[in-house]
Amino acid sequence: MNQEQEDISYIKEALKGNQKAFHQLYLKYKQSLFMVCLRYAKDKSTAQDYLQESFITIFKNLNYYDPTKGAFESWAKRVTINACLMDIRKKPLYSISISHAEQMESTEINVLSDMSLKEMLAMIQELPQGYKTIFNMYVIDGFSHREIAEELQISINTSKTQLRKARLLLQKKILSNSQLYQQHHG
Repeated sequence: MNQEQEDISYIKEALKGNQKAFHQLYLKYKQSLFMVCLRYAKDKSTAQDYLQESFITIFKNLNYYDPTKGAFESWAKRVTINACLMDIRKKPLYSISISHAEQMESTEINVLSDMSLKEMLAMIQELPQGYKTIFNMYVIDGFSHREIAEELQISINTSKTQLRKARLLLQKKILSNSQLYQQHHG
């Protein structure tokens, strides 16, 4: 039985009320969905809250999953992103301004290959919430600026500006970390 067939089997059982089947889906996807939550959250505690909300939403809406439209994992990821965004939308976060990031020149950075995924994730988590949300949606989750604007109820230009600022700030963090590394490791 392949992964999709296994998921469909668990889903059918869960829809019949079998809690163990849903628990199997939870165990199978909690780590990958937690990583999605972590990208949007300000810290691990918030990410855990997002994950819990995500699984509640997944469970409540399991009957809406359509295997003909894609894999369960993709559907669950989209539900998880939406759960994160629902909480983020409740907070005002798009008026953040970082003047020094706006003034920074765009530079080529070759240190990315030396960075671990964990280091990059930590830098993304340090971004202001608005920057982080749009960066994740656009760069990692593949949303268009139009989709971001609709999801977050902002203008397309705000989405583009926030993404530019997020990239500049990440660039500055990467450059700073690279210089610190070179100072300590020659």
